[in-house]
Amino acid sequence: MTDTEHLPGPGGRTARPGGPDGRSAHLQGPDTEHLPGPGGRTARPGGPDGRSAHLPGPDTAHLPEADGPTDVLTALLETARRRGDAPALTGPDGTTYGHRQLADAVRATARGLREAGMAPGERVLFSVRPGPEGVVLALGIIAAGATVVFVDPGAGPELFAARRELAAPRWAAAESLLYAASRYGRPLARRRGLLLPQYHRLGLRHIRAGRWLPGVPSGALSAKGLAAGPAGSFHPTPAPDQEALVVFTSGTTSAPRAVVHTRGSLGAGLARCGHALRMGDGDTVHTDQLMMGVPALITGARWTMPPYGFAPAADPVRYAAGLGGATHTFCVPADLPAVLDAVERGEATVPPSLRYVVLGGAPVLPGLLRRAARVMPSVRFLAVYGMTEILPVAVATGEEKLAHPGPGDLLGTPLPSVGLRTAPDGELLVSGPHLCRGYLGGPAMDEHATGDLARLEDGRLVLHGRKKDMLIRGRTNIYPGLYEPAITALPGVAEAVIVGVPDEYGDERVVLALVAEHPPASPDAFAESVRGLLPSVIDAAVLPDDVVVLDRIPVAGRSRKPDREALRARLRPAAASGTGAAR
Repeated sequence: MTDTEHLPGPGGRTARPGGPDGRSAHLQGPDTEHLPGPGGRTARPGGPDGRSAHLPGPDTAHLPEADGPTDVLTALLETARRRGDAPALTGPDGTTYGHRQLADAVRATARGLREAGMAPGERVLFSVRPGPEGVVLALGIIAAGATVVFVDPGAGPELFAARRELAAPRWAAAESLLYAASRYGRPLARRRGLLLPQYHRLGLRHIRAGRWLPGVPSGALSAKGLAAGPAGSFHPTPAPDQEALVVFTSGTTSAPRAVVHTRGSLGAGLARCGHALRMGDGDTVHTDQLMMGVPALITGARWTMPPYGFAPAADPVRYAAGLGGATHTFCVPADLPAVLDAVERGEATVPPSLRYVVLGGAPVLPGLLRRAARVMPSVRFLAVYGMTEILPVAVATGEEKLAHPGPGDLLGTPLPSVGLRTAPDGELLVSGPHLCRGYLGGPAMDEHATGDLARLEDGRLVLHGRKKDMLIRGRTNIYPGLYEPAITALPGVAEAVIVGVPDEYGDERVVLALVAEHPPASPDAFAESVRGLLPSVIDAAVLPDDVVVLDRIPVAGRSRKPDREALRARLRPAAASGTGAAR
């Protein structure tokens, strides 16, 4: 951030610039994701560049310090030796691997791939749905020395081609159904708006998942057959620097962008993640998220998977029923209200085994946490902060987030071994052993610019907004993330989002969109009651021009974060009329 005049400091006071570089006196650490340092002690800023030493977290004393670089495969195999035949992975159809059985299947897959000609350093386009077969295949590819490249076949032909060109794969792994559909079902798929790549014409070696179907290229290896083969004496040696995973995150057809992780960065991050989320022997983690499931396996817990593509909000009763025996589960914040509704109506029951609900992928706001604590009093909620480039950075409990007096959104205590630094404009920069190698085709990455604005307050990270969400009113820079959590904490408010909306004269009006915890009898009266409370929680310089009440905030993406562009489009008529009427 370049203007700190309107950034409130501790206690709601406005912080003035702290030096010639424009850094606020209260900005002692980078924003968003952090890992605590050794011994649990909080380190003070380490030098004139604003770098903070490694920052430890309050609940991280139990996290083991690695003697050297961690390898994700080494960690999994060590757990398998320790846990033996204890259940490790259960698919939607009930198929279950024990820890030792899973490790043997991964080793057998790697040996079979090596014997079939897969060479270390080769890349594999990977389009296999979450399930035990896909997990074993992905880990087997990595154990063979190759790289899993996650790719969405429905991204469109131009973007798929651009991503394939950047990844330069030698192999493709896909569902038999996808091979059949891309060869014989393209007309039907096109009528449904889906343009599938013709996998059989990619000129690659192929691995199929699922039973054979017409359209599978001749000579394609069977994932199931590979896993059932003999592992023999094959044991992957530790190789923390080996490229292991490529994940496309954004970019256009002319400039696709993909994050590259190594076996070491995955091992460091996922092992830490599992311990930070309180997973261990005897626990059961119910999720389709790879970045929660693999930590469960590493820590000795059991990973159970819901049906492919199943979202809790689509059928909360079925979702709750699937949690039987689970100690942990994952939700994006936008999915949780539907589950709470079903529990309140008596249609769904929270199993007594459930101890933790992990929330991530979008802001976790006080209104949601208050309601969740009321409806599910026996469950603790954990909000994890991270990103594809480095996961996790910080974890906060629901109690900690609700107790935070504001301003800003508490992200929690940084986990161990994450380095933090703030840029002159206040952007958080993070580093650590679980930082990705870099972007595919780009230089090595020493630290990641998060795009977030944050402060380190009493050893805990507090998010104050996204650089790209900044609004400008006259000479005032307004960061919505600095104020939205405080507004959401007001009585009766479930969600609050601030956006700038152009009016009919071309000026930008600041509009506050609210969602009430319960449908108000009079949206106008509710809007005015909240407006009256705003001066007590936000600066006068950023009070909104309009306050509107909506039934819901539009969301986008798999993480279902607030879609600010869609919200602006919806609110444009209200801004043009210059009224605060509810829409």
